[in-house]
Amino acid sequence: MMLNTDSGALQRLIEAALLEDVGMGDVTSEAVFPEDQQGSAAFLCKEPGIIAGLEVAALVMAFCDPDVEFRLLRPDGSEVRKGDVAATAGGSVRGLLKAERTALNLLQRMSGIATLTRQYVNAVQGTRARIMDTRKTVPGLRLLDKWAVRLGGGVNHRFGLDDMVLIKDNHVAAAGSLTAAVSRCRTFLVERRLQLKVEVETRTLDDVREALSCDGIHRIMLDNFAPDAMREAVAIIGGRVEVEASGGITLQTIREVAETGVDLISVGALTHSVKALDISLELSAHA
Repeated sequence: MMLNTDSGALQRLIEAALLEDVGMGDVTSEAVFPEDQQGSAAFLCKEPGIIAGLEVAALVMAFCDPDVEFRLLRPDGSEVRKGDVAATAGGSVRGLLKAERTALNLLQRMSGIATLTRQYVNAVQGTRARIMDTRKTVPGLRLLDKWAVRLGGGVNHRFGLDDMVLIKDNHVAAAGSLTAAVSRCRTFLVERRLQLKVEVETRTLDDVREALSCDGIHRIMLDNFAPDAMREAVAIIGGRVEVEASGGITLQTIREVAETGVDLISVGALTHSVKALDISLELSAHA
């Protein structure tokens, strides 16, 4: 699985991150090291997990030193153990140090997301359920957060509000009913000639039945359903549309949710409160 490293959005993300960290320059490294001094660095994994974001780290390094030699020793999405070196880099010491914190911040976060995602994926193995992310990402980092989920074996929900129609409780309340909200959305899509999927959030079995009576629904979300009610909803839907389970699902409860027969399980915790994987950059300056 490859990231489009030529993406303008990715380039702007890295530029903004470096500008935030480096500002007008790394005054400490410029004071300590001659401009032409070369060095090498190793990305050392200090705990086991799924490595994710090495390609991004390589781009950060290249921004700081266009002549850097970056060598991938573990592919993104692979398992690493404590003590593994995931990648090495050689180039200007100033450039390596200028890139260090930004590269590690992105790499550690992405690896933490991928590691947690893999734990959820493993927990539902043998069922039909796929693990899916949400829009609960750090502003500005959604591209990388969602890529990390994919590297961990999960799938992506909508990237933004323009990707699909998702009718939630506030939309239903404003429209007066779920049916009215769906009808307005279908009319809007036809008028704008937009071919977008439509998902409806439901909170009761009656909501599920009402959603099924509407034309043009592609997916029904079961929000905070108890497992027994979720199982009943899956039976009512009968495979006519995709079924997503959502709401407070943890590693301890996800297996029971998956065994109800849902197609997708969305987990906000994959990105909104993830623990970064412990990775360090070990640097040596050449004489």
